[in-house]
Amino acid sequence: MDLFDKLLSSPTVQRVQGLREAEVYPYFREISESEGGTHVVANGRRLVMAGSNNYLGLTHHPHVIEATRAAIARYGTGCTGSRFLNGTLTLHVELERRLAKFLGREASITSGTGFQTNVGALGALASRGDVIFGDRDNHASLIDGCRLAFGKLVKYRHNDMEDLERLLRETPCEGGRLIVADGVFSMLGDLAPLPDMVALARRYDARLMVDDAHAVGVLGQRGRGSAEHFGVEAGVDLVVGTFSKSFATIGGFVAGRADVIDYLKHASRSVVFSASMPPSNVATVLACLDVIEAEPERRERLWRNVRRMKQGFDDLGFEVIDHGSPILSIVIGSDEATFEFNRRLFEEGVFVNPVVPPAVPEGQSLLRTSYMATHTDEDLDAILGAFRRVGERLRILE
Repeated sequence: MDLFDKLLSSPTVQRVQGLREAEVYPYFREISESEGGTHVVANGRRLVMAGSNNYLGLTHHPHVIEATRAAIARYGTGCTGSRFLNGTLTLHVELERRLAKFLGREASITSGTGFQTNVGALGALASRGDVIFGDRDNHASLIDGCRLAFGKLVKYRHNDMEDLERLLRETPCEGGRLIVADGVFSMLGDLAPLPDMVALARRYDARLMVDDAHAVGVLGQRGRGSAEHFGVEAGVDLVVGTFSKSFATIGGFVAGRADVIDYLKHASRSVVFSASMPPSNVATVLACLDVIEAEPERRERLWRNVRRMKQGFDDLGFEVIDHGSPILSIVIGSDEATFEFNRRLFEEGVFVNPVVPPAVPEGQSLLRTSYMATHTDEDLDAILGAFRRVGERLRILE
């Protein structure tokens, strides 16, 4: 069979065609304008954005925008090379120093995206004879990083510490052990049980790496992430994250012991063989750090908004998945009803994201909503009002 013919007859293509024919296709919606991050214009319609990871609302902060412009004026638009060769600016070094200090770590290293960071770090960390123990619901970048690594991947049931301990106890290992998990899982917003994971890592002589993409800037007293939230920072060996959430741009980092970070600087393929973060992105992250450290009230407003929305959805009678992150998932049920609900919300002026199997169990398709510190009460009321109207029309609400 011709390769392209094979691809074009795949279940993926058939699923996309079916959604388009039913006029409920929800992906690649074109956003032509963004008003402060909380409102967008998509497909010619103005909407309240409740599907973004811009948790602290920093994409339009004046200090952040000005720092980005100044960096372009000074350094130009890009570095045109990898960090390993000609792509290391003073700005990169400053960011990595400040980021490590903010996270309470000895050192850090950045890469072009969070996805690249995980793939490069895991590929460098685990070699033949090593075993990686990964949560079954880990982000795709962690899964792909484990595939690139020459170490053996063993998956444990999602957030099941008994299963993780069983595998740690029973899996033969000639080399080192690495436990890998998201700090906050991106679809349902549930948190990894880090205190138990730290205890297991110590008991079985393993290292612990946590992807805190959805936690840094948001969780913890100072916004240092899930390990600070649980009070186990000393037990987490490596913190990995992205700048595409609370830091309002794109890029990724690994933070930990200085000697391990120095190894990754020379062994991670995403550091050595990929272009470095553009100066504008680096300056954006530095400016976001300024705001995160100077304006803790932003986190307070974010959590106020999350609590308000949780109460609002409960009062309406929706089934809400709330695990203590800025992500509230509204369970609809069938795929068809979820896509139709999403389409009607769009018509009502609300932008959310549908999540269907295999990302969630069969019959548990949901609408993933997420909130920002900069959402106003009027924004939140508009979201709840749209959910109420659509829920009643589709007879999901009694």
